Amino acid sequence: MANINVNFLSYTLHRAVDLTVIIPTVCFPEMMAEHPHHPADAKYPVLYLFHGYGNNHLTWNGYTSVELYAEERQIAVVMLSAENKAYINHGGDDNYYDFISKELPEFIRGMFPVSDRPEDTYIAGLSMGGFGALVHGLSRSSEFAAVGAFSGSVGRKGSSESPETNPLMLAETAAAENRQVPLYIACGDADGLFESNREFVEKTRSLGFPVTWVVGEGFGHEWRFWNREVEAFMDWLPRTDPYYNGGRKRKI
Repeated sequence: MANINVNFLSYTLHRAVDLTVIIPTVCFPEMMAEHPHHPADAKYPVLYLFHGYGNNHLTWNGYTSVELYAEERQIAVVMLSAENKAYINHGGDDNYYDFISKELPEFIRGMFPVSDRPEDTYIAGLSMGGFGALVHGLSRSSEFAAVGAFSGSVGRKGSSESPETNPLMLAETAAAENRQVPLYIACGDADGLFESNREFVEKTRSLGFPVTWVVGEGFGHEWRFWNREVEAFMDWLPRTDPYYNGGRKRKI
């Protein structure tokens, strides 16, 4: 597995941005095969994975086994530092929605062997990142095969009146346009965000969204739960790429 730290100048944000990009590569058994090679046989599916408030591009790798999960399942993962900007536009040089929706995938697809097919593209995040994943996934649902939110801030303060940054309002618009993307929503029942997540699940289901709802019994707002759920989310993904079922995950 290649774990690549990237720093590049963004033409949208007018400053350098940090990324961690995980790309499947030759593992030990393949290295010892008769004809090992590095070029990918096909472009990899890709998961854009968002961090929470106060975190950065390194935090998912630091607190979870996301690199192991990605290697086993042969999927690329892109993690960016989005500061505490909630993945939305704030004006000036803080237009993170514009950066993520246009420049980031343009950069990733230009630099790495990842697919540009919507059916191979997924988005997810935890807490603030769950909010961001829902905003992007619901407003641009034609660009993603699935959306995940782990302990997501689905009722983020300050977003409730804006149709561009309110997940439920975006879901209502998507449903009206028959764009019900599959959702994976998970939250611990000891988390202060549990009730808002449960209500969001009920409302999106009533709008016709296919929703997988995972309740973490006894879990609060914590990394042990998110480590569990990012692996479960990867297993749940509706994949059709050439690497599906051909990965390295040990069968139990």
